[in-house]
Amino acid sequence: MGRRACDHGEAARPEAALPEMLTMDAGAGAGAGAGAEAGDADADVVVVGAGVVGCLVATEVLARAPRRRVVVVDRGLAGGGASRFSAGLHFPRGATPRVRAMAAYSQRWYAGLRQRDPRVPIHPVGMTVISADDAAVREHYLPEARLRPLPGPLPEALPEVRPRPAERGWDGDGAHHADVAALTELLAARLRGRAAFREGSAVTAVRSAPAGVVLTLGTGARLTAGRVVLAPGPWLPWPELLAPLGVRIKKVVALHVERPVTPRDRVTVFHDEDAFLLPLAHRGHWLFSYTSPDWDVTPDALTGGLSADDLDRGRAVLARHAPGFAPYCVSGRVFCDAYSPDRAPIVRPVTADGRVLFAGAAGGSGYRLAPAIAAAAADLLDGLDGKDTI
Repeated sequence: MGRRACDHGEAARPEAALPEMLTMDAGAGAGAGAGAEAGDADADVVVVGAGVVGCLVATEVLARAPRRRVVVVDRGLAGGGASRFSAGLHFPRGATPRVRAMAAYSQRWYAGLRQRDPRVPIHPVGMTVISADDAAVREHYLPEARLRPLPGPLPEALPEVRPRPAERGWDGDGAHHADVAALTELLAARLRGRAAFREGSAVTAVRSAPAGVVLTLGTGARLTAGRVVLAPGPWLPWPELLAPLGVRIKKVVALHVERPVTPRDRVTVFHDEDAFLLPLAHRGHWLFSYTSPDWDVTPDALTGGLSADDLDRGRAVLARHAPGFAPYCVSGRVFCDAYSPDRAPIVRPVTADGRVLFAGAAGGSGYRLAPAIAAAAADLLDGLDGKDTI
């Protein structure tokens, strides 16, 4: 097969075509989706999870092979899970060569999407990085960031940020933020007619059989597919398949800072804290994301909103860097995400026959790396199509 689409951040074959799919009429090509939707008929590929990763997997699969019968299944609504809580920040950074390649690929993909379809809810934003570790910053940030050391005080666009004595700043390029829920809903809307959707349908069992992979749904229906891609975000209800991956679920918290936002405001990345302060112009407030210490949480149990500890921890971190903002943290969002043992996304088969793939565990970077995760999953599906595995 040669090098895969995501090796070294290389662009996938259909990358330029993907944004065009988002602008086509929803009724075009309806035959492919309609064929998979009739009763419980077989599908070529079932994608479990209609978040941003799952919808991009379906988009990529159909871009490469438009006649594939694709079904997208979700326990809730498209874009209604972890994607709805995402801060949606993309910036050109990665802790390992593989993640940096994925970030570079995803950056090109999102840039192409925005160029071809200006309606997408993706908003470029200036970036400033704060750190006391020059070497780590230069290692982790991609050339696309074009980091430029700040010779003196921070720019006027960051009046609230107070670097500590050992810290310095860099201005950089390549950052944007997105309304991830709205983008995912757009992806899903443009997929309908090409792919069938089963929303409100939890997948309760996944079983390989001679005829294909059999999925049992909470509705009582069954789907049989040639291939299955599990992109469930933090919901992992199939321990017999996923326990060997060593994935854990961690709480993700972001506080809303009720201060006005102006067009010149920039995202400030506090590299050493793994935190950032992001102006959300489309919502009219700032968002402060920090690292929560709470592991092994359950998605369905996180229904009570922020706790007092969430607020106190976040305010304490923010007070070290932007003390003038800390008193305005009175609300926010809390959810969770799946993390792999090495904190890099997992895209790999989870059954011996290779017909069931897992795509996820991006450790809070699901939106940022979603195009690369989707391309890697499609690479594996393309490889399987050349083998007699059924």
